[in-house]
Amino acid sequence: MDFLPLPIATMLAGAFLTLLGFVLLLNIFGLPGNWALLGLTVLWKLAHPAATQMDVWFWAMMAGFALTGEALEFGLQVIKARKYGSSSSGTFAGMIGAIAGAILLAPLFFGLGALIGALIGAWTGCFFTEWLIRGRPVGESLTAAFGAMMGRFLGTVCKCGIGGCMLALTAGRIWPGRQPPSPPGLDAVDGATRVMLDIWASLCC
Repeated sequence: MDFLPLPIATMLAGAFLTLLGFVLLLNIFGLPGNWALLGLTVLWKLAHPAATQMDVWFWAMMAGFALTGEALEFGLQVIKARKYGSSSSGTFAGMIGAIAGAILLAPLFFGLGALIGALIGAWTGCFFTEWLIRGRPVGESLTAAFGAMMGRFLGTVCKCGIGGCMLALTAGRIWPGRQPPSPPGLDAVDGATRVMLDIWASLCC
């Protein structure tokens, strides 16, 4: 955007970042918001081939963030469910229930029903598997189901947080007048790595 006047370039960058902010909210609805954000950023790069700040380090970090978000979304559900005593089958049923619940309730509450459905589905799938199929006591089944539900919630929150990191990283590269990092991307890698490790440690314990 070097050929555009600064006010126009700033408006275009601001509009694009606002769009990415709305796309990020897709994570709440159970949709792949982080991947959509990455895809739109690729389109921005194709439309602005002179954006040299979007180098190999940038794309490696963006892809790594997106993969980390997926791992946290599902990994935390498994970790929390097992921590609260869920069996492997109960944990798996909770994951399937979360997906089914998100799909069924997505049309409600302007899309927010997807998050509610995912939480209810995770709880229901785990509880009835532990109680009816595995024959465990109601108290143990309730505890395991609570772990599955909390894991799903924390996974969604972390995925949104990872998306926020992707949005901030993109903003730093496309905002007019920004200078390329030196060395490229290393500071962002170190900072993002520390943040992700801190989140993982605090939630898994």
